[in-house]
Amino acid sequence: MTLMVKRDPFSEFRSFQNEFGRVFGSALPRLFGNEEGVLSGNWAPSVDISEDDNTIVLEADLPGLKPGDFSLSIENYRLTLSGERKFENETKRDNYHRVERSYGSFTRTFSLPNTVNVEDVKADFTDGVLRVTLPKREEVKARQINVTVKTDANAAKVNAAVK
Repeated sequence: MTLMVKRDPFSEFRSFQNEFGRVFGSALPRLFGNEEGVLSGNWAPSVDISEDDNTIVLEADLPGLKPGDFSLSIENYRLTLSGERKFENETKRDNYHRVERSYGSFTRTFSLPNTVNVEDVKADFTDGVLRVTLPKREEVKARQINVTVKTDANAAKVNAAVK
């Protein structure tokens, strides 16, 4: 009995393409700019965004920065975080073996949904982490609506007659 196996000559190429997309899919948009974040310097702080029924929370890692090194603004439902991390070498030596930390200016811009109450935004900066709490407006929060069921003797008679 002869067993024939079909072989897809492009399967290895598709596998490589998928792996390439997975590895560089998140890095390239940050380098060349996209709608949610633009890298204008040598680095951009990492950001986590989460949401619950009442708020949207944005947390940005800003290691080594002081409150005066960055700014936060909201205009037309766009939140912008910008600043600069400077390379400060107190010893002024050029004999570094390796420099892996990134320095430079950055700008990150995020589109906000119109459900956010921009008047009540709060921001806290603790241990190099900026936490921005964006509350949702009351009128857009989901709420349960109770339905009252009324029984009417006339309606019951009409329903019985229709059957």
